[in-house]
Amino acid sequence: MRLKDKIAIVVGAGQSPGEGMGNGRATVLRFAQEGAKVLAVDNNLASAEETAAMARQAGGECAAFEADVTREATLKAMVEAARQRWGRVDILHYNVGLSLAGGDAPLDEFTEAAFDRISTINLRGAIMAAKHVLPAMRAQRSGVIIMISSISALENYPYVAYKATKAGMIAFTQQVAIQNAEFGVRANVILPGLMDTPMAVDTRARVSGKSRAEVAAARDARVPLRRKMGTAWDVANAALFLASDEANFITGVALPVDGGALVNIN
Repeated sequence: MRLKDKIAIVVGAGQSPGEGMGNGRATVLRFAQEGAKVLAVDNNLASAEETAAMARQAGGECAAFEADVTREATLKAMVEAARQRWGRVDILHYNVGLSLAGGDAPLDEFTEAAFDRISTINLRGAIMAAKHVLPAMRAQRSGVIIMISSISALENYPYVAYKATKAGMIAFTQQVAIQNAEFGVRANVILPGLMDTPMAVDTRARVSGKSRAEVAAARDARVPLRRKMGTAWDVANAALFLASDEANFITGVALPVDGGALVNIN
């Protein structure tokens, strides 16, 4: 019960179509298992409801909420809903990201429309979510903000907007950390590597025309640790640690969860 009586908002609590479990859904379930009361937020309310039902079935307290990260007003409403329901907000977990599904591409094929859409969802949404949760956390003089970036921010990655926005998220999180340290608010960012999730694998299979098994095998082969991708539970467990009091003296950190990928690069 490492998050007993904590109030958490998880943005991106639903998941993309495909096999297995996404990072956001797994994080909701881990937070609920560890005693947090969770607001499961997604632009697809039905998917968020499915996540919330899974959390409740496992004995947790969880409610679904519909918000569109491209609309600041819905992120403000999200925070207000959590505070009205439970009286405070202890954890904000932003787990929204878009790449190929948003038209991301190498620079010579890249479009202005793709940049606007992807940067709005990946980076502006994270900024606006933090904007609206920070006043409550400052008033409490405690709180945790966790962002999900990617090792693509630091590796040789061909698609323009995903790399740029995920790198921007690291810089933004570090700035939030230092500007809010005096208020007892911690901010950290997780950098997943190659993960076996619906968004990462099934989306690439659809875009490439390859089978899911082919895409998964090619990704597995690139992972130094056991030649096997991580799962959503690896990201969720890292988030659990950073959200818990066990990480009480950790802020401004970019934590790779990547099976040794960055070590291999460096």
